Amino acid sequence: MLGLFMVLPVMALYFDGYRHATPFLLGMALGIYGFTQAILQIPLGLLSDKIGRRPVILGGLSIFILGSVVAAVSDSAMGVILGRALQGMGAIASTLMALVTDFTSEQNRTKAMASIGASIGISFAIAMVIGPVIASNAGLSGVFWITAMLGVVGLLIVCKTIPKTLASHKNRETQTDLRQIGMLIREPTLLRLNLGIFFLHLALMALFVVIPIVLAKELGISADNLWWVYLCLLGGGFVAMLPAMILGEKRNTQKLSFVTAIALMALAVLMLGYYRSNLITPLMLLVFFAAFNLLEATLPSWLSKVSPVGNRGTAMGIYSSFQFMGTFAGGVLGGWSLSSFGIDGLFILLALILLIWCLLALSMQSPKPLQTLVLQVGDKNPNEFIKIISNIVGVEDILLVEGEDLAYIKVDKTTVDLPSLQPFFNRK
Repeated sequence: MLGLFMVLPVMALYFDGYRHATPFLLGMALGIYGFTQAILQIPLGLLSDKIGRRPVILGGLSIFILGSVVAAVSDSAMGVILGRALQGMGAIASTLMALVTDFTSEQNRTKAMASIGASIGISFAIAMVIGPVIASNAGLSGVFWITAMLGVVGLLIVCKTIPKTLASHKNRETQTDLRQIGMLIREPTLLRLNLGIFFLHLALMALFVVIPIVLAKELGISADNLWWVYLCLLGGGFVAMLPAMILGEKRNTQKLSFVTAIALMALAVLMLGYYRSNLITPLMLLVFFAAFNLLEATLPSWLSKVSPVGNRGTAMGIYSSFQFMGTFAGGVLGGWSLSSFGIDGLFILLALILLIWCLLALSMQSPKPLQTLVLQVGDKNPNEFIKIISNIVGVEDILLVEGEDLAYIKVDKTTVDLPSLQPFFNRK
């Protein structure tokens, strides 16, 4: 992810140096990896269930390295686009999540998933800072060469740390069930959340088609000084969003903070479309990144709470696909808007899209403080097991699947009697 993110803050500044470069192809180069990620994420995850995690991860990293090298040696816009598409074909995120399932117990899995999410957020922040530094010294090709090296490091980590044979444990909460995809896509609340992550990453990618240009050409910030601007924007945005996220979780006012964040993003982008200056531009970008950070953290948490019991893995697979398609759509839309309407028109178009998202979000309800737990049925009769669990305080829903020794339950975190559930926790 660090390698994929490093090109975002600099590609718009260096892409003109490639043959046949146009604003539209710039957008394609930024977003094309999202398209290949979206279409391959679920298939590769399913493939890892059949042939094992390790081969799929090694294969994905190898394709990612190949794509990075192709982009690094290219001197044409189409060559860079091809390299970025190959990078996206190394779509191993869902396989890595399944690997976490294989390595962790139910009690520690949430922490493990959270640490992965945090590492992606940190990699984004680091990439925004070091991408401009590398590009100013070695050009865009240098960024791609560093990305290829990071892929090699990833290969070494996999070879040294992941066993060649590892039993895969079937768990509906972390794996994809193709039979449930249609039902989950149509579920109204999940659909709004999926559209939310689509719009969020569409806006981010479209914005990066023009942010480097605005900072460098309108504010006069040189390419080798962009790193500290991104550091201030991302650091300030994180600090600004933290209190809102904590209060939203504590007081169960996620919808208020959620809708407010979307409205602030729309307002910030609209302001950038009509008026930019040495003061207004950095301030509006700070507002945008603060709101983006809040929404990026809120959406998966909300999805986890409202996913039907026993289907969180499938719901997260769909969610990831919407996210990557948003990345692709944002790059294409940004490149097309820049060539058709200019910088101002792109900002105004994004503001309208974010406003539509805000209106869709108004009809949502704040999620209950629910959590999914996976229990072991053991040798108990299913009817007897359901009767025991149903009588425990705080249990909201139960799913038993024929052929599995596991039960999936939704509990209210504020009232659940965890000690009574403790004997049924699935342990590895």
